[in-house]
Amino acid sequence: MLETAVLQDIVYALAASPDFDRDGVCFAARAAGLYRSDDGGATWRSAYDSLNLPEPLLTMAVAVSPDFSTDQTVLAGVPGGILRSEDGGQSWQVVEFPAPPPVVSSLAISPNYAEDGLLLAGTLDDGVFLSTNRGRHWAVWNFGLFDPHILCLALSPHFNSDRTVFAGAETGLFRSHNGGRSWQDLALPVDDAVLSLALSPDYANDSTLLIGAETQGLFCSRDAGETWQRLGERLAAEAINGIIVAAAFPAPPELLVLLNDAILISPDGGATWTAAQQGLDLTQGTTSFVAPQGLAAHAPLLVGLVAGGVGRAKLAGQGSRVTE
Repeated sequence: MLETAVLQDIVYALAASPDFDRDGVCFAARAAGLYRSDDGGATWRSAYDSLNLPEPLLTMAVAVSPDFSTDQTVLAGVPGGILRSEDGGQSWQVVEFPAPPPVVSSLAISPNYAEDGLLLAGTLDDGVFLSTNRGRHWAVWNFGLFDPHILCLALSPHFNSDRTVFAGAETGLFRSHNGGRSWQDLALPVDDAVLSLALSPDYANDSTLLIGAETQGLFCSRDAGETWQRLGERLAAEAINGIIVAAAFPAPPELLVLLNDAILISPDGGATWTAAQQGLDLTQGTTSFVAPQGLAAHAPLLVGLVAGGVGRAKLAGQGSRVTE
């Protein structure tokens, strides 16, 4: 059976509709469950009402289909398995994983989901699960995955041709070249957990990916994870809770990173950084963020907070330089 838990109402993850500028739809995975907003995050309602749950259902991950406007597919990661909806969260199918029930901590959807129906789920203790039929059935694919404590997942934008997946774990980073069926441990310049991952939209040509470490900052590889460069000495002792790469990267090479108590943007691939937002108090701690309309000045920004709730702000224009 899927387990429930009552915790401080931390917001673990956020996801937004690819057509956010038109529909304003976004989701927040919280300790109290999954919440949906239809007005860009101004107001929220439970997406689990149809389940008639007797108590809150801890939800640590959420993902929406790249074709959400047509297929209305939403996935939620909960203790013991996956909830899947094909009507935007109005109704749900419960897909339980084998016992002992793992806690699903991260979700990733193939960019070619309409054709391949492929999904990946990372768990806190049992590695990675794979589905090739839109989440109806799942199988464990952990060959070569020596650390089963998965914190984040990222698929190549060109997954249909290169089958590349990265998994961030408590002890480092793993890469798969066959859609998650087997894994290779990649050497990192620091011994740290990988909290966040992002790939260049032009990964097929530039082989660029970024990782955010738990205590030692931001790193970039331009050869698919073989060698690494630290980005921003000011970030060297920071936890990088999230990374967003501009849709047109590397022209311009804009990056956005989420720290425990700040959001920074770089216009030059990490050489310099400025404060990315104003008017939003992040001192209580952050967990996740999403920039559903890109990184242009004044674009909307949603931030998940440790104490609960989703902060709304707009990206600031280039301000004073804070680090080099």
